[in-house]
Amino acid sequence: MRVRCVGGIVHDQAGRLLVVRRGTPPGEGLWTIPGGRVEPGESDAAAVARELKEETGLDVSVGTLVGTVDRPGPGGVTYEIHDYAATPAAATPLRAGDDAADARWVTPAELHSLPTVPGLLDALRSWGLL
Repeated sequence: MRVRCVGGIVHDQAGRLLVVRRGTPPGEGLWTIPGGRVEPGESDAAAVARELKEETGLDVSVGTLVGTVDRPGPGGVTYEIHDYAATPAAATPLRAGDDAADARWVTPAELHSLPTVPGLLDALRSWGLL
């Protein structure tokens, strides 16, 4: 079974990337870009905006598709993740929420020092973001 998901690739004015530490499985305790499942009848853009608000407290403007990856999940599920560029709508402070245990802005060097979900760094590199 395939499950459509989205992620938001957000940079601040200093060029740092927004990441969240997952608070629930799969990937509990690992860092990734914020995102989640697309609800039935929901557009990708609406899902990105909703997930970013839930996980980080940020309101965002959703831009273009950056890339897509498939990630295996439990029970034979494949998460089909469509990652979109997004821009913060205002200077709102980050606050982790929903299934995110933490949220922060990181430089590429800081991202490399964090335990990340499998394949994240490879995907970001292949899209020219690292």
